[in-house]
Amino acid sequence: QVRLVESGGALVQPGGSLRLACDASSIAFGYYDMGWYRQAPGMQREMVATITEGRATNYRDSVKDRFTISRDNTKAMVYLQMNNLKPEDTAVYFCNARWSSANLEFWGQGTQVTVAS
Repeated sequence: QVRLVESGGALVQPGGSLRLACDASSIAFGYYDMGWYRQAPGMQREMVATITEGRATNYRDSVKDRFTISRDNTKAMVYLQMNNLKPEDTAVYFCNARWSSANLEFWGQGTQVTVAS
C-alpha cells in the first residue's frame, strides 16, 4: 500500500524555522517528481515547492529565498526547510508524488504548520 508520511509540522513563532520531512519509501521514489503543497482554512490547495527526479526545483514566489526543497534518493525522503516563517505560511502541508508518464500521483495526509506569536 502506498503511503506518503509527513512529519515536522509544529507551532512556531514568526521568524522561526521548521523542517518538514516526507517518507516516500513505499513508492519507486527515483521515478517521481516530488512536491510540497499547502492548504489554509477556506483556501484552495497551492503549490509551495517541487523537485523533479532530475532535481530541478520550482517555488511559489512568496516562499522563494525562505524555503528550500531537497530530496534524498537513497532514503526515499523529501524535505522542506522553511526559514523566516510568517503567519501567512500557516497551513496544512502535504507531500505529493507524481510520475506523469505512468499517470501515478499520491498525496500524504498532511502536517500542520502554525506560525503565531
